[in-house]
Amino acid sequence: MAPPRGQTRYNNLIIMYAIVEINGQQFRVEEGQKLFVHHIADAEAGNTVEFENVLLVDNGSITVGTPTIEGAKVTAEVVSPLVKGDKVLVFHKKRRKGYRKLNGHRQQFTELTIKGINA
Repeated sequence: MAPPRGQTRYNNLIIMYAIVEINGQQFRVEEGQKLFVHHIADAEAGNTVEFENVLLVDNGSITVGTPTIEGAKVTAEVVSPLVKGDKVLVFHKKRRKGYRKLNGHRQQFTELTIKGINA
């Protein structure tokens, strides 16, 4: 039997989580979680960043925003302002024509640690 929503299987500790929009992407975050998001331009290591586009909060009861929850915010600390992702190779080829093109790309990320969820 599955535990009730927001509770773990092993104890009755309620884990608060939120769904927040950061740089156009939605993330499910919990306090203390490490997160890699698309590069934030003005972030410096050790700074605190606040995100106010909170779409959903679950602290035992679910609160859904329309589209966001007013007054809710997620605070995070910048661990590393610039982390490069793995290299992605894009290879184009047209058969029997001698056409080959190879492009490479490395996405830039910012590493965050979630400090708190205020709802």
